[in-house]
Amino acid sequence: MAGSADKLIHTAFVMQLLLLSLGQPRFIGTGPDLFSRDYSLMANILSIKYNQHSVITNRECRMHETLLPEGWKRPKGYANGVIAQGDSMIFCGGQIGWNQNECFEHHDFIGQFRQALENVVAVLKSAGAGPEHVTRMTWYVTDRQQYVADLGAVGRTYRDIMGKNFPAMSVVEVSALIEDEALVEIEATAVK
Repeated sequence: MAGSADKLIHTAFVMQLLLLSLGQPRFIGTGPDLFSRDYSLMANILSIKYNQHSVITNRECRMHETLLPEGWKRPKGYANGVIAQGDSMIFCGGQIGWNQNECFEHHDFIGQFRQALENVVAVLKSAGAGPEHVTRMTWYVTDRQQYVADLGAVGRTYRDIMGKNFPAMSVVEVSALIEDEALVEIEATAVK
């Protein structure tokens, strides 16, 4: 049941997130009008899959809730959007498939993919966070056909490193990465 009031709350919440990302003051939670509703109430309303009245949440971390617009098929292995609540944002720069000494131990896609994910987890760990805190990932691959051919192994490797945490994701094919041997680069954003 997505009424006009719910859509207005959704719009206000999106505006709130934009203002927060720009460092602007909050406007939700002030004033006597619709925007004075409690922040968590708005997050809960937005997390509802309207056509089935069920909340879709990250299986391992209740502070993040995934979004599924009305009438959309549930995506496999990623989320269309995420509502995140927390005190700290962690921005993980592009991680490639080399080890801590900047040496490539693997020259195949899956080996580098595993190492890049492990590098993401290491950066998160240095901030006291883990895979359950990730809200967004962007993967850059140099060979789309290889990625698609390895999709089963990609899924298994992802779950092995990241668990059943499925943030909003994009996969982009690029002509090359800065490091000549790199086959994949992964960026992540987390909220803890």
